[in-house]
Amino acid sequence: MVIPKGTIAITPEIEVVDAAELPTRTYNLDFIKGRCGGFIDGQKAMEQVIFKVLNTVRFKHLIYTDNYGFENMIGHDELYVRGDLGRRIQEALLQDERITSLSNFSLDFVTKDDVLVDFVAHTIYGDVQLLKEAVRIA
Repeated sequence: MVIPKGTIAITPEIEVVDAAELPTRTYNLDFIKGRCGGFIDGQKAMEQVIFKVLNTVRFKHLIYTDNYGFENMIGHDELYVRGDLGRRIQEALLQDERITSLSNFSLDFVTKDDVLVDFVAHTIYGDVQLLKEAVRIA
């Protein structure tokens, strides 16, 4: 790794870009077939971002920062999960500057181990409705 020596100056030819202007173009991941093919952008890419964040265990993978992923609730009792699950989802998703807010939270405890989560994520590319994402709590 090369570490720069001396000072680094921001000159007029270096452009500072607002996060809202950054492209969201990324690979289209097919989680069912375990493949990636083609590209997606905008709102479709944000749907994939939300899915990936909520299905990545926080602090487990060295490739991600400590701010990325969902801190699972495995081993906690249902009462604690009912009170804290919404906060943890918000904390995980609002790390991304492209997600401005979350609303219409609905938690449906189908079994003692599984919760169905429904909410709307408001992004700079439009609203993304999360349709009954299952969160495993045990």
